[in-house]
This record gives sequence, C-alpha cells and structure tokens, in this order.
Amino acid sequence: MSQSNGRPQPGRDPGRERHRGAVTLRRGAIPTSTADQRLLDSRGRGDWKTKDAWRALRILSEFVEGFDTLADLPPAVSVFGSARSKPDSPECRLAEELGAALARAGYAVITGGGPGVMEAANRGASEAGGLSVGLGIELPFEQGLNDWVDLAIDFRYFFARKTMFVKYAQAFVVLPGGFGTMDELFEALTLVQTGKVTRFPVVLMGEAYWRGLLDWLRDSMAAEGKIGTVDLELICVTDDVDAAVRHIVQAEAALSAEQESIREEAVARTAADQQAAATAPPREGRPADGPGTRPDGRA
Repeated sequence: MSQSNGRPQPGRDPGRERHRGAVTLRRGAIPTSTADQRLLDSRGRGDWKTKDAWRALRILSEFVEGFDTLADLPPAVSVFGSARSKPDSPECRLAEELGAALARAGYAVITGGGPGVMEAANRGASEAGGLSVGLGIELPFEQGLNDWVDLAIDFRYFFARKTMFVKYAQAFVVLPGGFGTMDELFEALTLVQTGKVTRFPVVLMGEAYWRGLLDWLRDSMAAEGKIGTVDLELICVTDDVDAAVRHIVQAEAALSAEQESIREEAVARTAADQQAAATAPPREGRPADGPGTRPDGRA
C-alpha cells in the first residue's frame, strides 16, 4: 500500500517499473510475458502472419539502436557473472578489482547491467574513471540497471543483446555464474573455435568454481574427441587480475601486428603488380600505347 496526498492507495506499488526504450510501464501496465517469450511461443502460430512481420521491424530497431549507440565505444571488454552473487562474495570483490584494472588499461567495461558480479565490475570501472556500459534485458523478474552504469541500453531480445556483447568487445572475462553466464561462455568459445571471431581472448576467473567444468571438458569432451585438445587452449584461467588484463592486452597487440603485416603485404603486392605492368613488353601484334596513339593502334 502506497501513499498519495497523504492517503493510502491500495494496489499501487511505486517500485514496479519496466522500461521499453522510450516507454515506461508501471504496475498493472506491465505485461505478464516478455517480448522474447511471445516471439518464441509456438502456440501462437496463428498470429505469425499478422504479428511476426512487425516483430521483425522491432528486432531490426534493436540492432540499429545498439549499433548506433555503441559505434563510438572505445576498446571494451565484456564481463559476465552471476546476478545473485552478494556484494561481499569473492567473485564480486574480484569483479570490482577487474573492472578498475580494465579501466586503467584503457578499456570500457560492458556487463549485463544487473546486480551481483555485473554491478561490481561496473562499479570498479566507473570508480577508476573508465566507461561503464550496461546492456539490460527484459525479464519476467525485473532486475533493473545498477547505479554504476554510465551508458545503458535495454533490450527486448536476447539475440540482439548478445550480438552487442561480442561485436563491441575485444575479450570476454567470465566469473562464477549460472545458466546465462554459461550461455555467454560457450557461445564465445564456439565463435572462436569456428573462426567467426579471431584472437578473441576468453578468460575464466574463479579457478575453484570452474575446476569441475574444466576437468570435464578435458577428461570427457576432449578425451572422446568431441573437441580437440587445442580447443582447451582457447581458455585462459586465472585469479590474478593483472595476468587477466595482460593476456587481453597481449592478444590485442598480436592481432594489431597481424593486421598491420597483412596490410603491408597487400601494399607490397599491389606495388609489385603495378611495376610488372609498367615494365611488361607490349602484346604481340599491337603497338605500345603512346602519345598520339589511338586505342585501335592507329596514329
């Protein structure tokens, strides 16, 4: 029960609020399902012809909004971890220290914008003077963006949001978390393994938490040939914040050097082709072009 003009108003909860872009929904106006739920619900098949075409435009608008907002973002690192972690937990303390170290190294920090590990990483980055980004998502249990986010986007659709995490980051750092954290971890590993993204460091922090998973990846998945042993090298595991940041910086430097080498090679190849064309003798039966020479070879 809340107060309005000093009088109690039954059923009015000022704390419930959901944002959809420019739209703010409160209390009874908040729908009981999310946009993702409605999109993926196969029971509404009869609505597809009338509603899904409009949903496609809404999905497109989320990509446009994300691309436009994040296009000028400085080099960034996406940090993942549980929204349920307590502020005094080891992973939150680690995330806050990591966020600060990344900011000092010149990186923006991108999280899901929620509480727990995400809030800790955003806080560390913000307090260290870095740019703190939060990519929120509409959920049945509203979380809201934490107070340490400087730049925020709220998404309806998970797949649009996940694209932004990868497109605008130079690396992923994954701290202890649940299903959502696992989803981001294995999507990143899949993208690197299949060459969809190159030299994209994936760092796991919280060695004790990940030990069982890493043992299973090595002793079951790799042992049975479901992945190659080299695939395990895609993951850097450390609890040392400085080592994690150093790994990311070195990977970015190696990628920059590789790209510069490719550019230099392309320039050299173009110059060699132009030189060869300039010194090549005229084709047999055709005089060389020169002043006063028409394209058909006649003066």
